[in-house]
Amino acid sequence: MLTVGLTGGIGAGKSEVSRLLVEHGAVLIDADRIAREVVEPGTPGLAAVVEAFGPEVLAADGSLDRPRLGAIVFADPGKRAVLNSIVHPLVGERSRALEAAAPADAVVVHDVPLLTENGLAPLYDLVVVVDAAPATQLDRLTGLRGMSEEDARARMSAQATREQRLEIADIVIENDVPLPELERRVAEVWRELARRARPAR
Repeated sequence: MLTVGLTGGIGAGKSEVSRLLVEHGAVLIDADRIAREVVEPGTPGLAAVVEAFGPEVLAADGSLDRPRLGAIVFADPGKRAVLNSIVHPLVGERSRALEAAAPADAVVVHDVPLLTENGLAPLYDLVVVVDAAPATQLDRLTGLRGMSEEDARARMSAQATREQRLEIADIVIENDVPLPELERRVAEVWRELARRARPAR
């Protein structure tokens, strides 16, 4: 088995790269998706969040009111740390269980947006960084996601710098390119990952 940490700045196109890797045969473990699953209604995770932040973080249907919780934790680093102390261990536990269930010769790709910020590179056999110029990221966030330029710049500056991400990269996938070129590059990277996964048999 080969474990791969996949990361990239917001708007760099990491989701597209993870989609292509799955098409090639990668087992994808998506940290963001798991973070949503562990606080679904009826989970111990949601109960712990409500205990920490009060019932006002619940929507009328009993699910987590993400915008309301976001407004609370992004304004207060201490509260953000409390939320992370609840969610991160649950995400880690679920990720390990999914990884353990993968075939012995699998390439397991962990899609982790904050891999650089949280110092997680040592957890993986190698780190793949999807890289795009800040101008490209900004174009995608304002053009494709409809963010205001101010919001897009704020999101970008809240993350690790491009240099910090490139520093931890074992493999870089440049994504300032047309889709056919990205597909070629991902296919090339996949061949290398599959080759490295093989000796573990």
